[in-house]
Amino acid sequence: MIIEETYNLLVNRYGTDFKELLLTDVRVGLHLTGVRLSDNSFGTSATLTFEGPFCSKADRDFGAFTPLNIRGKKVEELFREKKDSALLSTLRSAVLNAFSSKLINSANYTIIEDCDPVQLLEFDSPKTVTIVGAFHSYIRRIEATGNKLHVLELSENAMSEEHRKYFVPAEEYKTVIPVSDIIIITGQTLVNSTIDDLLSVVPDNAQVVVSGPTVSIIPDVLFERGVTIIGAMRITNPEVMFDVISQGGTGYHLFEYCARKISILK
Repeated sequence: MIIEETYNLLVNRYGTDFKELLLTDVRVGLHLTGVRLSDNSFGTSATLTFEGPFCSKADRDFGAFTPLNIRGKKVEELFREKKDSALLSTLRSAVLNAFSSKLINSANYTIIEDCDPVQLLEFDSPKTVTIVGAFHSYIRRIEATGNKLHVLELSENAMSEEHRKYFVPAEEYKTVIPVSDIIIITGQTLVNSTIDDLLSVVPDNAQVVVSGPTVSIIPDVLFERGVTIIGAMRITNPEVMFDVISQGGTGYHLFEYCARKISILK
């Protein structure tokens, strides 16, 4: 999995400097989760929600990485934890984004500031475009180009009525992605572990964009898997970030108040 591979890459490069970092603050919001690490780096992730039935009394958990048992934990403990939960997946993604934030700024990556990745796509000839996730702004932009468009989503209700003509059930990804010239994938697929399957059926020479607040990790593993452009973000005001997340904010709120868009190119 890409999250695990990225963690192992960071451990191999930075060892104890990474593993021994502590989670010093965490905010789990309705849409986003934010963390602060002990090196004063900050990161966000889409909040993965638990979709099963509510826990019975016998399933109640007061152990590691439950409320009041997260702050002060080491990064290594987070990734070594054997439990499987939506919160753990969310925290792992946010921690990788936090540690990566300083590396992306200092490493030799090709970065375009204040740029949405869709601005870099070329439509000089007819294309088939597949968007994974109901990116309403992206749907409008691609629709305006007149190109063939598919939108993979779990639920048609996630899309506005005018755009439901583009809806394709998410489980049909093996049908539409292999015939697409451009694939735009929400970063939330990193958290729910669906991105690996999606990238496994991408055709050769397709342009692949992964975009959203969750995808601000170092891009090495994503590039190895065929991603060509990453739409990430740079946090400009961490304290405001925590306020936005705590008050139910989404990605566009972050970009309005405390973050800037960046595009990272392969």
